[in-house]
Amino acid sequence: MTESDLLSRLRDSDAGAFDEIFRRWYEPAVRSAARIVRDSGVAEDLAQDVFLELWKRRETIPSNSSEGAYLLQSVRNRALNYLRHLQVQRKNIMHIEAITGPAEFADAKARSDELQNAATNAIAGLPPRTREVFIMSRERGLKYTEIAEILGITVKAVEANMSRALKSLREKLSPWLTEGDGG
Repeated sequence: MTESDLLSRLRDSDAGAFDEIFRRWYEPAVRSAARIVRDSGVAEDLAQDVFLELWKRRETIPSNSSEGAYLLQSVRNRALNYLRHLQVQRKNIMHIEAITGPAEFADAKARSDELQNAATNAIAGLPPRTREVFIMSRERGLKYTEIAEILGITVKAVEANMSRALKSLREKLSPWLTEGDGG
């Protein structure tokens, strides 16, 4: 099947054409990205993003384009944007370190890591049902009614478990809470 046939079928939302294009071009796309970002995991993510965009924008792909050229240019652009983003992040970190001083920045990072570990341990130490309700609410963003329905309990039971969880976490994390945080 020719490139123009595949692209035509892809524009018509033919999943088989997309699969064929993916099989032909995924590895070259990953290699192309890896040459730019020097990280195979990131390169795979970037290539997958490009293929996802290809599917989303399938109807607008120019009919005169080459699938390979289109994909490899898209991967190249994605990889360069990724590197630009990293550069901005590095500049921001350097700016923060310059303002706060490296020692203060490192100290703040250590305190943040300690708090994260303490929070993880505190959540792990909750009774199983209370922990489950807490995770469903705070980490998955479910509403109390959704949690009650999933677990087959009343909304009042969900509220009681959340109250217990929050009280326990406030107690266990009190050394990390400052006076101004309401702790």
